[in-house]
Amino acid sequence: MSKKKVLITRRWPDVVEAKLKALYDVTLNETDMPMTGAAMRQALMDYDAVCPTVSDKVDAAVLEVTEPRAKILASYGVGYSHIDTDAAKKAGIMVSNTPEVLSECTADLAITLMLMAARRAGEGEREVRAHKWTGWRPTHMIGTKVSGGVFGVLGFGRIGREAAKRAHFGFGMKIIYFDPFPVKPELAAELGAEKRDTIEDVLREADVVSLHMPGGKDNYHLINDARLALMKPTAILVNTARGEVVDAKALVRALKAGTIVGAGLDVFEGEPNIDEDLYSVENAVLLPHLGSATASTREAMGWRVLNNLEAFFDGRTPPDRVA
Repeated sequence: MSKKKVLITRRWPDVVEAKLKALYDVTLNETDMPMTGAAMRQALMDYDAVCPTVSDKVDAAVLEVTEPRAKILASYGVGYSHIDTDAAKKAGIMVSNTPEVLSECTADLAITLMLMAARRAGEGEREVRAHKWTGWRPTHMIGTKVSGGVFGVLGFGRIGREAAKRAHFGFGMKIIYFDPFPVKPELAAELGAEKRDTIEDVLREADVVSLHMPGGKDNYHLINDARLALMKPTAILVNTARGEVVDAKALVRALKAGTIVGAGLDVFEGEPNIDEDLYSVENAVLLPHLGSATASTREAMGWRVLNNLEAFFDGRTPPDRVA
């Protein structure tokens, strides 16, 4: 019996690629460059499964295919706003993701961004590397204390809760949150987390706002001029969710005007392209989408894709099906 044909759109950890090769007739993207929409659309006609990543835009134009050979997009990543799930459903293509395995590492990075923004770590390192540091002095690069403050979470899912756990137990922060979906009381209780009725309520009260809402049209520019204006002038915004959740131009205006004191961003709308104005804002920490970038996590994400493929080709529903 011939092996199923599977396309991997970007380079994955070596150990995962080796396992894929043993199980399937795999085509790897050796250049590790993003595929064009046309190439992706053709792949749906040539392969039994296509495994995109969050850097692949699988929109309605890509999915406008008739009788595709591929009946599953087994995506490598927890977010799936890069895939038009309605168009996939119309084309008869199932979609799966890789949840749970990256929650801790992404939460770690959210806290990293919080601390970097609060203590002006990016500015400090740039000063040292530029040979501009003149030595310790009492008024040099004064930052913000986060310990004992209020940590506001927008999106109290797995990653949001892990970030809140670190803020609460590590820094003694009070946890408040908003989530449009019900949260089991015991999940909030273990952190002493208090629910707020609206996003605005969290923004007004929090010293740090950590974004964990999914991307897509429902949350497009969730953080805008009006909502940034509600935040404390000493507050910090952290985004490890999706870039489009934040209006970058509005954030730049808020940072330059002192509406908020700082921001830490790991994701950007249209990445790897970044709003040019962000580069010049010293109180913005900018990281290149490192949330899940540890060896163990990236491998675990690959194993999750393999589990989804195995179930699908066995005629079972993939455990991580999202559409």
